[in-house]
Amino acid sequence: MAGVEDIMSWTFYEETKVPPEIKDILVEGETAEIAYKTVRDVAVVTNKRLIIADRQGITGKKVEVYTIPFSSIIMYSSENSGTFDLNAEMELWTKAGRLKLNLNKKVDVRKLDRLIGKHIL
Repeated sequence: MAGVEDIMSWTFYEETKVPPEIKDILVEGETAEIAYKTVRDVAVVTNKRLIIADRQGITGKKVEVYTIPFSSIIMYSSENSGTFDLNAEMELWTKAGRLKLNLNKKVDVRKLDRLIGKHIL
């Protein structure tokens, strides 16, 4: 298992398709709304939670899946990228601690902001 510092920060590079293995873990009434590529993984925003799949090992066959239910988010912030910034940022304060999402310029921070707001407000 990764250390707390590793768990608390991810980078989203661009939108992608929702992989079949994520669709297999959705519960009744849950729908995937958008997915993002990470380094060698995927993050999926559903109508109920944020799911992040973390491939491990040399082959990447071992996958650890993190779930952040929207009901656990207490507060969040978003910051768009500026002239010299490479990434936009989003921070989520949850009952378990603070999570930081770095968003590449290909990711629309305001789109993600609206989506998360829609489900937690």
